[in-house]
Amino acid sequence: MATSEFIRKTGAAEQQVAGLPVRKRSASAVVGPSIVSSLVMMLNDALVILIAFAAALVLRSLIFDKAARFSDVPRDTISAPVGLAYLACFILAYILVARRYNLYSPVPRASGAHDIRMTVQGCFNAGLMLCGVLYMTNSLQISRALVMLLVCSTTMALSIRRVVWRLSRYRQYERGLETRNVVILGTNHLSYALGQHIAKDYRLGYKLRGFLHAPGGSSSREVPENQILGGIDRIRQLTRLHFIDELVIAEPCALEQAIRLVEEARELDIDIRSISGYYGELTANTPIEYLGVFPVVSLHRRDPRTIALALKRIVDIALSLLALTAVFPLMLVIAILIRLNSEGPTFFVSERIGKRGRVFPCFKFRTMVKNAEQLKKNLSEMNERDGILFKVSNDPRVTTVGRFLRKYSLDELPQFFNVLRGEMSIVGPRPPIASEVEKYELEHFRRLEVLPGLTGLWQIQARHDPSFAKYIALDTAYVENWSFWLDLKILVRTAEVVVRGTGT
Repeated sequence: MATSEFIRKTGAAEQQVAGLPVRKRSASAVVGPSIVSSLVMMLNDALVILIAFAAALVLRSLIFDKAARFSDVPRDTISAPVGLAYLACFILAYILVARRYNLYSPVPRASGAHDIRMTVQGCFNAGLMLCGVLYMTNSLQISRALVMLLVCSTTMALSIRRVVWRLSRYRQYERGLETRNVVILGTNHLSYALGQHIAKDYRLGYKLRGFLHAPGGSSSREVPENQILGGIDRIRQLTRLHFIDELVIAEPCALEQAIRLVEEARELDIDIRSISGYYGELTANTPIEYLGVFPVVSLHRRDPRTIALALKRIVDIALSLLALTAVFPLMLVIAILIRLNSEGPTFFVSERIGKRGRVFPCFKFRTMVKNAEQLKKNLSEMNERDGILFKVSNDPRVTTVGRFLRKYSLDELPQFFNVLRGEMSIVGPRPPIASEVEKYELEHFRRLEVLPGLTGLWQIQARHDPSFAKYIALDTAYVENWSFWLDLKILVRTAEVVVRGTGT
């Protein structure tokens, strides 16, 4: 695969594409765990505690009030401002204790048993704090039985939530989903042991990509030569080629080199951790984490934009369900017309390359004749696009119904099922086929760092432009400048394109 010489240099002038300013990385110093990710987990726990409180009210009614109906729950307990204030104190106390126990770290612990133990301990500590507040305020109107049930139900609910969350993550990791690609800096015995530990335990959620030579490292090498990807000078190329999420320093290098590496990681948007004890000057106040059984500390952690990404996924699901419900009768009519117009299946399923190079089946209504792929070879001289794209006006393989579907982009309606399955998004770069990706140069892999979409910047600005460079430039601009509001703007422009019928 060709390696492009177009590798952006540090401090080089930033270009603007399609009027979008390139997002600049933060210039802050080494950061700890993501605040946004921690806040999301705190809000999640607060919601679980509220549900546990409702369960405690029902249990109190059933056990102590000898009532069997939910309507018999004492309404004064629910509506009393004083009671709600004490509930808020309990939630705040648990969150503070859980944060002290490092339960809100964006990197999950390897030991689920330790998480459960800390959760149980946190619930009981928060309960003791609540009892202390009740004693000091001499609040007799709050039921002590309700307090006891609240602590017990919260302990059970939070423990179950953490177990379910961890098991679901394990299932994803086992299938190779949502894993983090990691490279290890170092080729000594410790580096090799860490690599073996990561590779053998899928529950850690990591996929080992290889090792890098440490600058000024030891001459003795424990790592096999075929697993060494090169030196630290290749970190930029490797990040794009292998979609690297994290680099772990297992063999120490000079402090100045580590600082330069952190600055480069900030620009490349990857995480850096090192074995604990290597860089005391940089990690004096950084908590110790564990990568499996190996103690590590964070030198740099990127902002995962958790809230924005979660909002994007919610909008994807909502719009997909709404669209499929609204156009289901139309899809039935289209399916009948396709079968009446030409021989072949109703749907065309092609293997596409999605986020981080994952292959997935992309659904479309069939718009071409049955043997379209075989006829494509005979049309290579008529290709109107440059580079690796393929486009022919008045393509003889397109059926009569297919031409109408393409004009109004109706052939892509089945891709809403891909969105529901999490393989695509409403907005994003178009998913390429494998033959296109095989010809990608290094900078082209940038567009594979996000979920592909039904529509995107290229579709609304340069759909008829034959330039492959423009195609890549617009997709790269979208990836580097993505925001929820940009998605909304693209959706509005897409609606205009569909209504005008300018698709082909």
